[in-house]
Order: sequence, then C-alpha cells, then structure tokens
Amino acid sequence: MKKLSIIFCIPVIIFTISCSQRNNFKTDTPTSGIIEIAVDECLAPIIDEQIAVFEALNPDATIIPIYTNELAAYDLFVKDSMRVIIGTRELTLNETKTIKDRKQRVWSQKLAVDGIALIVNKTNPDTLISTSTLKKIITGEITNWDQIYPNSKLGKIAIVFDSPNSSTVRYIKEEVTKNTPIGENVRATSKDTATVDIKERTPNQKVIDYVSGTPNALGLIGVNWISNPSDTTSLSFINRIKVMSVSKEEVATLDNSYKPFPYQFALGQYPLQRDVYIVISDVRGGLASGFVNFSAGEKGQRIVLKAGLLPATQVTRLVRIKRE
Repeated sequence: MKKLSIIFCIPVIIFTISCSQRNNFKTDTPTSGIIEIAVDECLAPIIDEQIAVFEALNPDATIIPIYTNELAAYDLFVKDSMRVIIGTRELTLNETKTIKDRKQRVWSQKLAVDGIALIVNKTNPDTLISTSTLKKIITGEITNWDQIYPNSKLGKIAIVFDSPNSSTVRYIKEEVTKNTPIGENVRATSKDTATVDIKERTPNQKVIDYVSGTPNALGLIGVNWISNPSDTTSLSFINRIKVMSVSKEEVATLDNSYKPFPYQFALGQYPLQRDVYIVISDVRGGLASGFVNFSAGEKGQRIVLKAGLLPATQVTRLVRIKRE
C-alpha cells in the first residue's frame, strides 16, 4: 500500500511543479524580454543609440540588432526571421502580401528623414556639386576632377560606396542615375555579408577611412555616420573629411547648394534625402511594440535629431545659417 501511495504522488508533484513554472514564466512585455531586429547597416549609429537609451530605461529589456545590407535585412523580415525591421524604404506590395498571407498584421512608422552625404578628402578644395554632375560621375561620363573643376590637380575621381546591395546604392540607382548602368570607376569598400559586426570596421566606416586617406576620392555615405556627436545643434560633421554641398540645379553655386543638415531636410532643399521607416509584424503589445513606440516617441525622436537626422514626429527648430 505504501508503494502505491508513492507512485500516486509522483504525477501530483509533477503537475504542481508544472503549474508553478507556468505561473512564474515571464513572457515579453513592452518593457521586458529579448528580441532581435533587422537593421540596415547604413543606420547603425542612430539605432545603436536608440537601443542603448531604451535598455537603460528598461533594464529587463534586451534588443539585439542584426546589422546587414538592405537586401538581406528585408529578406530576414519577409521570411519571418525578424519581427521588426528598420530601413530606408517601406515594404513592397509583394512583401506585404507574403506577410499577410501568414495571417500577420504589418504596421509601418516613419522614424526620420535621412540623407546620403557626398564626402571628399580634406585637401580637396572643391565642395560644390549638382545632381546632374553626380549622375555623370557615377555612370562614367565624367571620370576626372578637372572635368568639373578645370583647375583641379586631383586626377581621376575614385568613387566609393559601402556595399553592392546597400540602401545607398539602391537610392542612387533609382533617384540619381535612373537605372542607367554604373561606371567602372565606382567600387564598393566591402562585399555583401549576411551580418555586419559594428565592433569591426563596417562598410560605411571603410568609406570614411578610404576618403580620409585618398585625395581624389568621392564617397557616398549615410549622414548619421558623419554627424559630429559632440555638436548638440546637429550642424557640423566629423573633421576627418569634407562634406559637399549639393544642388538640384544644372550648375551648382553657393546660393543653390545645400549640405545634409536636419533643417535642410525639413525645408526639402537637400536633393539626396530619404525617409527612414520602422516596420513591425508583431503588434501584440510585446517588446517589439514597446521599442517601436519608444523610437517614434519624444525620447526616441530627440535621439534622431542628435544623430543629425530630421525627426519624423516631433517639431524641429529651424536655424538659418549665414554664409561667410
């Protein structure tokens, strides 16, 4: 009889432990848990800062960013490997349909206005350029600096960008060259990889390295990589390179050319600007939703402005700079 009693008690003990564990199990909430998000590497500095502040405010939350090129980031999201993506385009109709066919809801929030900066070596005296001239450089019609600036002694233009499947390359192809083939003088500093370790030299950092050490270089890079982190006005850039002023007109002049500052984004005067989106397919109110709401909220938008971009949902103070 004693043996039977022991056998009978075992399932009761197991059931009790199971119930206890189920009651104590902590699912993710808007301020706790662990999630991975896919991020366009071009936006790494600003998203790193967003994550750092969010985790500091919410010690039980861990956001793991997977930095990669644009093509890979959106592929991860559409295949449901990630429930949050941050990039510089919205989903296509086919991408949206794929997600909705899985009975998932998709929600998109504009996060910021970003820009592609054109950077040159500090020794380059010429920093005005038009978008029509930029197109001719990228397509190989213009190959030498003296074709733009007759007095230039820099020789051939060495054009560099981050990686072949980056959002920067897509934007230039769609908005500048209008899908005209890119010339042989254009090269990437990095090959496309599944993920980017931002503790190493990232593709965008390699662009800065190359331009800062090459007098005849012209680099294409995301603005938040070159914003001066110590400048609270967001009106200066790192001192390793020069940032070109870009014009929509056929001939670039001081009066019609603009640098990629937040207030120029707000006025729509900088020609190479684009929107940044945060897209989510997990809207059940968990950690993914919490991070999205933070990024689009007041604290997150202040981080956007500090990074040298234009906040999407907060009022920005416009400052007019008087040219010397």
